[in-house]
Amino acid sequence: MITALEQVSRTLAFDLPAGAIVSDEAGRRPYETDGLTALRCLPGLVVLPTTPTDVQRVLKTCAAAGVPVVPRGAGTGLSGGALPHADGVLVSLSRMTEILEIDPDGGFARVQPGVRNLAISEAAAPFGMYYAPDPSSQIACSIGGNVAENSGGVHCLKYGLTVHNILGLKGFTMDGEPLEVGGATLDSPGYDLLAVLCGSEGMLAVVTEITVRLLPQPVSKRVLLTAFPEVVDACRAVSAVIASGIVPAGLELMDRAATVAVEAFIHAGYPTDAEAMLLCEIDGEPAVVADDSARVEAIFREHNGYDLRQAEGAEEQAKLWAGRKAAFPALGRIAPDYYCMDGTIPRAELAAVLTRIRELSAEFSLEVANVFHAGDGNLHPLILYDANAPGEMERAEALGAAILRACVDAGGTVTGEHGVGTEKLAGMCHQFPGPALEQFHRLKAAFDPSGLLNPGKGIPTLSRCSEVGGMHVHGGKLPYAGIPRF
Repeated sequence: MITALEQVSRTLAFDLPAGAIVSDEAGRRPYETDGLTALRCLPGLVVLPTTPTDVQRVLKTCAAAGVPVVPRGAGTGLSGGALPHADGVLVSLSRMTEILEIDPDGGFARVQPGVRNLAISEAAAPFGMYYAPDPSSQIACSIGGNVAENSGGVHCLKYGLTVHNILGLKGFTMDGEPLEVGGATLDSPGYDLLAVLCGSEGMLAVVTEITVRLLPQPVSKRVLLTAFPEVVDACRAVSAVIASGIVPAGLELMDRAATVAVEAFIHAGYPTDAEAMLLCEIDGEPAVVADDSARVEAIFREHNGYDLRQAEGAEEQAKLWAGRKAAFPALGRIAPDYYCMDGTIPRAELAAVLTRIRELSAEFSLEVANVFHAGDGNLHPLILYDANAPGEMERAEALGAAILRACVDAGGTVTGEHGVGTEKLAGMCHQFPGPALEQFHRLKAAFDPSGLLNPGKGIPTLSRCSEVGGMHVHGGKLPYAGIPRF
């Protein structure tokens, strides 16, 4: 007797173009994990659709057979959101790479989900426009994955996350029913389902077309680099800049561990004697840029900033940002492994939480490098460890859990742009009380009553929360027992 998955494979072999189905183990192996490589699962079957109709056929076939479906973008995610199901179908959207339309007058572009983030700006550049959200992985990450995780980037402080730059989505629910929300206009009537879908981690629908907002390229911009003798000084400078009424295009902080690693890798000209460094980009009309830059520089000096530099030329600016965007691979050169966290806190709590992270680093005997979006409080502590050393990976996970708990206790959240996936299910138990989790499950059921679309991600069950630390949920507070496996 054949299994449901085998029946799905046979059916799709007739319905899809040649080469769309990957069933052999060697072919499925590259899809067993995303950027969070500690979590692995070999998918039961991999499908590579090239059209929306292909996607619809896959979903209808799987729904009829009761087979789970896991959507996947470029595989650069960092929370295990695209971790496959052993008895399910992984739908990779990497072949859907068409830029369908660019409308400079309307200020939008229509693209398929496999289009790389950076490719949108490259295609819009001849029209003097660009797509604002720019994750550090923008050279590789796909816009479909950005929608699933509500990705940000170094310019999200002024221009917003993915949700603020998406105008419309098309796709299909788990049963293959067409779904269209928004469009090429700034607003649409009814509930804001666009915001519901953006950041839903592929749990509500599979997106096959995205309409993104395009912005005119700034007339003028200037990038400021400033060193600080203490991390606390840099954190207080960040709050002071925002309190002054200035909203930089980007305001990024790197501590000494990060800048030393980056400078050895990229040679961007970063100061390696400072405990912290800020990168601040101001853009707009030339007169405004000049005035705001002078005011920001004065604020930095008031908070013990030194070695202040201003880059006005495009080449020099690109060099400074290249260092920031290469921080993750740079740190990968100095440790066998690293574990990238993603928590968000109020700006006013930056100094306190970073101090707590330093204390936890000493407590767990693992080095932590910090490089993050300081302007909006989105932290990315990178825990350096060696997975081959007995017990060290488990210690890194426990440290990561403690950091996320510190973020929640400071009034923040367990994620800012990487999503919950499978990595932060225990963190969701700590952040949200039982009734809130029940509401999340009701929303999921409204779109996917069978529970077959990306199951086991994003929202923990109440029974799972009660098992964390062997206690029942009470007011959303639970002790961490480490990050769960799956």
